[in-house]
Amino acid sequence: MALDGIVTRAIVHELQGCKGGRISKIHQPNGHDVVLTLRAQRGNSKLLISASPTYPRVHFTEKTFLNPTEAPMFCMLLRKHCEGAIIEEIRQIGMERIIHIDVRQRDELGDVSVKRIIIELMGRHSNIVLLDPVTGTILDGIHHVTPSISSYRVIMPGFSYTAPPEQHKVNPLEVNSAEFLKGYSETEEEAARWLVNSFSGLSPLIAGEIAARASNRDNGDASAEANTLWNAFDSVMEPVRENNYTPITGLNAKGKMIFSAVRLQSIQDAEKTYDTMSKCMEDYYGDKAERDTVKQKVSDLLRFLQNERSKNVKKLDNLNKDLLEADDAEKYRLWGELLFASLHQISKGDKSVELVNFYDEDQATITIALDPLLTPSDNAQRYFKRYNKYKNSLAVIHEQLGKTKDEIVYLDNLLQQLSIASMNDIEEIREELVQQGYLRDRNKKGKKKKKNDRPTVHQFTSTEGIDILVGKNNLQNEYVTNRLASANDTWLHTKDIPGSHVVIRSTDFGEATLEEAAQLAAYFSQAKESSSVPVDYTFIRHVRKPSGAKPGFVIYDHQKTLFVTPNEELVKSLPSTIKNG
Repeated sequence: MALDGIVTRAIVHELQGCKGGRISKIHQPNGHDVVLTLRAQRGNSKLLISASPTYPRVHFTEKTFLNPTEAPMFCMLLRKHCEGAIIEEIRQIGMERIIHIDVRQRDELGDVSVKRIIIELMGRHSNIVLLDPVTGTILDGIHHVTPSISSYRVIMPGFSYTAPPEQHKVNPLEVNSAEFLKGYSETEEEAARWLVNSFSGLSPLIAGEIAARASNRDNGDASAEANTLWNAFDSVMEPVRENNYTPITGLNAKGKMIFSAVRLQSIQDAEKTYDTMSKCMEDYYGDKAERDTVKQKVSDLLRFLQNERSKNVKKLDNLNKDLLEADDAEKYRLWGELLFASLHQISKGDKSVELVNFYDEDQATITIALDPLLTPSDNAQRYFKRYNKYKNSLAVIHEQLGKTKDEIVYLDNLLQQLSIASMNDIEEIREELVQQGYLRDRNKKGKKKKKNDRPTVHQFTSTEGIDILVGKNNLQNEYVTNRLASANDTWLHTKDIPGSHVVIRSTDFGEATLEEAAQLAAYFSQAKESSSVPVDYTFIRHVRKPSGAKPGFVIYDHQKTLFVTPNEELVKSLPSTIKNG
């Protein structure tokens, strides 16, 4: 990754088309991100501003975000001061990863007021701050920095805004050859390190690119080394000065995916160019940021489900051991009968006895272990009691075996669903676990979920224009299969593999739609990384849920099976929407 001053400059240049536009809507889908819906000359667009400590960024986006039912306080404040406001200015501070957006709005009294949104893209210190530029007072920040965290720079309502500490580096777009050569002649650092330490906005990626270009042109003359480095530096900076960018993604020498606002000679494999910096960043980040947030959110659920699964696997092993012992029940009955028939041959204190086996011609005699502390009659009774115990327990063991196996299948399904869950999916899985009695209701004293709230529905459109519904957890699966689908719709699921319920909402579709629906079923399953995945399909009328079954569990018949190899590119190429119900 190389979110440096050059990428920031490219994004700010792209945002200039929004000047004079209006902020029509503001949402905050999570604790790090803000989404502004803008209405400008280019039409409606969505601007994602992320202060994520791992993936800070700003770019236009076409993604759909699920927003909380109650907007966070910072979002409410932004709506109060910025919703409906006109964007007056968008600028980068020097070559730093800091963007200022000035907006103008009429307040409740009809007076014109100007507010400033400050976006600081600085790794774990990233922040979004709303400021009154007249007084320099902070109205609020998406991340609070209290005096106990930093005495130098507090981000809290009512405090004066202090800019991040200056690094006192040279602006690479303003330096001339003489200043560059003088600075390089006075350093003992290697070229790439000197470039990073001397010029603002240059990432190690860009510095390494400049050094690599210089070394390619180096003819071995030490006196010409500085001039060669300047020429390489100028060749990279020239398109940046002219705001002439070539956004690209590709693999570096170590095989790691990177992106840049300028073309890099160091990228050779899988290079891909984009029309805009936003498209480049949207493609690069993909769902990385959401997956990272999801991982943090699911960690407790993951541990809980894995522990529950381990307990059930251990219980299954113990039940199988009990079953083996119970299968020996007839042996204990035989021993009891032989002992009763031969009491006269046994004395108290004997540890074993060898008796004639009347019931087996092939085994003339049999040795039976005895408890020397018991009488011969009590030893016989002991084996009859053991026989009756195991005989009665066989039915219970078989019942428990079935329940435990079902429990493991259910937990495997939940673990698979967590692996593909979005933020909203996680809450639905948590709600299901509360309903099933696995977890306590965290909202017991707070606001409860409304009874008519509907699960999230993931809808894809096939190349033939047919709607395909996908459930990514049990609540969604049941809603899609039992509520939304019609009797003659086609239902798909991976054969004997945990995965999503998929429904083709049409009775008239071609092979392409069936293939794409099967791809979705295989992709959103535990067999995502496998090949030739079996996918069953049948009509909804042949799918039913047994009485008392766990959520998402169904049985079906009249199915046919086709085999597909999950294709991520095909799945991501299908138009998709997310909606509640």
